[in-house]
Amino acid sequence: CWLPTAPRARLRQQRSLLSPVPQADGMSEVGKGTLTTHVLNTATGLPAAGLGVRLAQLQEPGLQWMELAHRHTDEDGRCQPLLAPGQARAGTYKLHFETAEYWQGLGHTSFYPFVEVVFIITDPAQKLHVPLLISPYSYTTYRGS
Repeated sequence: CWLPTAPRARLRQQRSLLSPVPQADGMSEVGKGTLTTHVLNTATGLPAAGLGVRLAQLQEPGLQWMELAHRHTDEDGRCQPLLAPGQARAGTYKLHFETAEYWQGLGHTSFYPFVEVVFIITDPAQKLHVPLLISPYSYTTYRGS
């Protein structure tokens, strides 16, 4: 694939941003990063207020989920950090969004009773933001900043 020099350099830089930062020997697996979310109702173009959000971490051995936090979004579609600075650890996490209750509260039905987003924290020092865009028949998520 041919790209001019400047776009190739930007692409290499973007790829390097996706790679985990190696930890120095002796560093704790606990970092100062935080985990936040933001939920937007794309049917109305407004924040999804009052939506329940749960955070769980995959525990090994046994591969069971342990709930770490339960919040509700505010009028801006946001909630308090799900992991405060110093709480993040490397591992697999799951955000569970209670979409059926939200849509029922607005007088709608939803094709998706809930949305779960599973992701991996490789660098606990990084700030992570996981937005969710919802409508009764679709959802989208991405890693934000």
